[in-house]
Amino acid sequence: MWFYSPKASLAGDLGKGAESNCCHKMHEKQRQVYDREIHAATEHYHGNNLDKAFYHLERAHILGQSFAFSHAKAHWWMLKVGWKRRDSIEIRGQISRIIGAFLFSRIWVPMGNTGGAYVHPFKSMPIPEEFQTLLKRRGHG
Repeated sequence: MWFYSPKASLAGDLGKGAESNCCHKMHEKQRQVYDREIHAATEHYHGNNLDKAFYHLERAHILGQSFAFSHAKAHWWMLKVGWKRRDSIEIRGQISRIIGAFLFSRIWVPMGNTGGAYVHPFKSMPIPEEFQTLLKRRGHG
């Protein structure tokens, strides 16, 4: 059963630890790299380096898009970047993508898609070389 953890906050901990309670679990190494990308993104976000924050969020999105909470968390932070930039296209795009993350992550995702609102949500994209082994381990990629 998918759930919203009462310990989680949309401000930063959406889905933290909840993935293991879902239908399937992210491989430990993939989770470590995903967490590292999210951490780098939030550090850059708080330092107001929004381009670097978004770069790391795109990378986190690629790794987490098959897992509802991780997927939604990447989009949540992209929404926050869009809000800080006052980018109405990114804001609207991320709101719909957050909903889609919860509805479709277990059904189908376009592998390699970076998740930004300026990329079609159904477009598959090349997976960065350093992520290919991680994603193949779970049968993705």
